Amino acid sequence: MTAVNKALWYIESHIAGDITLDEVAEIAGVSRFHMTRAFAAATGHSIMRYVRARRLTEAARMLADGASDILAVALEAGYGSHEAFTRAFREQFGPTPESVRAQRNLDTLQLVEPITMDQTLIENLPPPRFEPGKRLLLAGLGERYSGDASAAIPSQWQRFLPHFGNVPGQIGKVAYGACYNFDDLGNFDYLCGVEVSDFSRLPPDMSRVRIPERRYAVFSHAGDVSTIRRTWNTIWSKWQPESPQKPADAPAFERYGENFDSRTGTGDIEIWIPLEK
Repeated sequence: MTAVNKALWYIESHIAGDITLDEVAEIAGVSRFHMTRAFAAATGHSIMRYVRARRLTEAARMLADGASDILAVALEAGYGSHEAFTRAFREQFGPTPESVRAQRNLDTLQLVEPITMDQTLIENLPPPRFEPGKRLLLAGLGERYSGDASAAIPSQWQRFLPHFGNVPGQIGKVAYGACYNFDDLGNFDYLCGVEVSDFSRLPPDMSRVRIPERRYAVFSHAGDVSTIRRTWNTIWSKWQPESPQKPADAPAFERYGENFDSRTGTGDIEIWIPLEK
């Protein structure tokens, strides 16, 4: 894992909060000097310009979706006034926030999407354990992704974290990231959420998914969450083709145990792959 990969994960998972260069460097475990040079060399962006561009890109999406209050969008993007937000928005994209909202179209804007993290394989992936998985009812925030857009999943988690512990009917303090509804083009739904006792008390805008009782191959993810795509990629590209175990057409999920630290991205992380009976 590189410092740049860790910095990218931290930025995307905290994009709506305060982010400083010192904090990014601390999380990545390097000096400010090293962080600024390494990030620019690897991505072609300075850290804070990347943060600004990502925030303005998400703001542009909100405006194109018809956001009713531009000041609220500005505040969420980290700007203290409508005027400061408009200046930054025009500098980044050209048109004003009002014109983007009126046109409901992003085709003319050069959006800055999340930079894809390292997807190289793990040379010595520890073998999984096999165990029966109980029936789960999961509830939280859901989004649909294409394969090349899934780098935005950390920011989805960042939006969900304020709900953690407050989901009606929540059971325990374990979080889940479920992948389901895959299609032939590689698109899929991703839900970040928690186990609940039932769906009856959930607000209508909260997503839900049923995980059936079945047998699983359970992989421990070593290191921090910024490299979890490497573990997923190794499972599907190396372990699965060489294993007699056949994966089932059912939701797979990440399990973040009670000792997982959402600030540093470290702790108990497992990937559960459903198997055919």
